[in-house]
Amino acid sequence: MQMTKLLDAQGLEILHEGHRTRLKWHRLRKRFADPLFSAEVMAEGFAAGASMELDLRVRADGGFVVLHDRELEGETTGHGLIAGSRLADLRGIRMKDGGRPLILSEDLAAMMQSSHPAALLQFDIKDDYEAIGVGGIAHLAEHFRDISASVIVSGGSFDLIVAVKEKLPHLLRGIDPTDKLYDIRQAGGWKAVETELRADLSGPTEPDTVYLHWPLILAAAKDGLDMIALCQDDGKRVDAWTFTLKHPEVGFSDEEWRSFQALMALKPDQITTDEAPATERAWRRGTAD
Repeated sequence: MQMTKLLDAQGLEILHEGHRTRLKWHRLRKRFADPLFSAEVMAEGFAAGASMELDLRVRADGGFVVLHDRELEGETTGHGLIAGSRLADLRGIRMKDGGRPLILSEDLAAMMQSSHPAALLQFDIKDDYEAIGVGGIAHLAEHFRDISASVIVSGGSFDLIVAVKEKLPHLLRGIDPTDKLYDIRQAGGWKAVETELRADLSGPTEPDTVYLHWPLILAAAKDGLDMIALCQDDGKRVDAWTFTLKHPEVGFSDEEWRSFQALMALKPDQITTDEAPATERAWRRGTAD
């Protein structure tokens, strides 16, 4: 019981009707107030066995940096395209939030050596395979061939995920067909969405996890298409992204509560959030009433 309380306080998962839904820390933030892509929060998550996500952008030298935006201006003190920057160019640049050094791919493998066996780190690669190329894949293979921690590589580029499967077969893989499925729904309706999703599940990426926008999941369910069950029936996990409480100190608004209840009823394997402990606390309060 004591361990359960500890884990609950850490925002790791929600147990509901016998189903375990992990709470993934979006952009290495346990709470929205945490600094973006914090090495300290990542270390805390590794120690606790958390599921966490970070974004990777490819550099001009084939390596990667942990950032979301295409350009340095948004998140850092630097300027210009990340794809035009090399390792030496980024060493002196700092995050705008807190003046912290950037996390480079060369640093990541060493940071992951002392991870809890339950910890999972998602590398969400924001560039496509054309931008990353053979050099970028070779860099990942060199630096993450022998890591002991669990890593899942995801992205919107299916060609990239296939390349990861070929060069780093020991890593888990994730796909995010959300943007494509929104377009297909608009053009052809939910039946066309179902057909495309089934094709993705059986396609060459051989994904472990499918990342889907939670409003898309709920809209489909409302019209009779259970996208989560469809994926799980095929042996895949589903991550519903990104559900973040607007007022974490208060808990769910009425609208948030209805949406989150509907989402939990579909039994996702994971929910991405910027407010993991607050979401878990709010869920416990809501289900205790």
